[in-house]
Amino acid sequence: MALESCHPASWPDSHRVSGPSNHECLADGSIMNRPIKTLEPDSAKTARPVAPPPPRSRRTWMIGLIVVVLAGAIYYFRPQTAPNQPPGGRNAGAMSIVPEVVTTGDIGVNLNALGTVTSLATVTIHSQISGYLQKIDFVEGKEVKKGDLLAEIDSRPYEAALAQAQGNLARDEALLKGAQVDLARYQGLAAQNAVPRQTLDTQIALVAQDQGTVEADKAAVKAAEVNLNYCRIVSPLDGRVGLRQVDQGNYVTPGDANGLVVITQLSPISVLFVLPEDNLQAVSKRLQAGAVLPATAMDRAGNNVVAQGTLQTFDSQIDPTTGTIKLRAQFPNDDRVLYPNQFVNVRLLLDTHKNAVVMPSAGVQRGVPGTFVYLVNDDSTVSVRKVTLGATDGERVEVLSGLAAGDRIVVDGADKLRDGAKINVRSEAGAADAAGGTASGDAASGGDTSGGKKKRSESGQKQ
Repeated sequence: MALESCHPASWPDSHRVSGPSNHECLADGSIMNRPIKTLEPDSAKTARPVAPPPPRSRRTWMIGLIVVVLAGAIYYFRPQTAPNQPPGGRNAGAMSIVPEVVTTGDIGVNLNALGTVTSLATVTIHSQISGYLQKIDFVEGKEVKKGDLLAEIDSRPYEAALAQAQGNLARDEALLKGAQVDLARYQGLAAQNAVPRQTLDTQIALVAQDQGTVEADKAAVKAAEVNLNYCRIVSPLDGRVGLRQVDQGNYVTPGDANGLVVITQLSPISVLFVLPEDNLQAVSKRLQAGAVLPATAMDRAGNNVVAQGTLQTFDSQIDPTTGTIKLRAQFPNDDRVLYPNQFVNVRLLLDTHKNAVVMPSAGVQRGVPGTFVYLVNDDSTVSVRKVTLGATDGERVEVLSGLAAGDRIVVDGADKLRDGAKINVRSEAGAADAAGGTASGDAASGGDTSGGKKKRSESGQKQ
């Protein structure tokens, strides 16, 4: 069917369809039919192969990798200059050192432990009787001797009790004498059959009864004398008096918990310390051989010696919870530097090695070879020398093998050395002179420096 107009409104309903149109309007208003293009399904679009990326990106990546490899090779194989070499190498500058000479001498085998000062006798003075405290005869903190008067209790009740006991004793002794006279008379009459046998036996029993009464009276007199003596409280030992626990005028009894005062023996005094059970055999062997083991009490920091003493004995059993054993060392403590419950470091000298090879412990190095030192050679170089160490005594250590007396080792600055490194050996006197010259130079230039700074600051202000 031919269409007369290009306007779609004049088209019939059969030509008004959705989708692509096959009609084309010409310039004169006529309509020309054109072929309809068929659309490809979606499956055909997805099945179409994707073109590979252009080869240009791959070439760029390869070029960048080659550039990085070349830069790394250039950096790795660049020439090395002497100033950039690490210190201590074979080609580095010689390091200036002051060597230490290995010597021979005696070195002690010491055992170190933590100890607590304990008194050999600590007594709390209690009253043995009840009464009013009339007088205090001690001064707090003073030394007292055994038998010195400490306090006095009102003695009048006990003097009266003693007098009463003595009176009872005198009365009963008189009764005993009368009974003994009667017994002697009855014995003479009984020999003549003048008195009955029963009378004689009764008199014998009466005499025995009076004798028992007299003995009881004597005991009562002694008890009264003891109580009277208890009115004067004296020191039972030599020691230092602490702070008093009761004042004058108080009523004291034997049941007082705090007592009157505490006396502590300070000279001699002991220190209790513990050692591992592994050291017990060595200590026991030395004591059984009759050796006197010196013990040194150090302060809390372990730097200063507080007192010197000797080991007395050790405990009879090992503590199973800690694996240690307790030991006691005794100190004279004449200067009163140790007090009970004071914390000290104990150094026990177990043995002494005579004529041992000794070196400063600061020269010992530890690394891959084990324990070693830097040995100073005659050609002004150092070499690594492996050593075997023994006992350590303070800043000295025993060398069992590896060194001999007279060898020179590096002590200061060994961390900057290597095997075969060049060194500049200086004497101790030269090092001291160099240090003194530097210090004097700094002191001499101190005023000029400050003056120069002052001048520079003034010139800056003027500008």
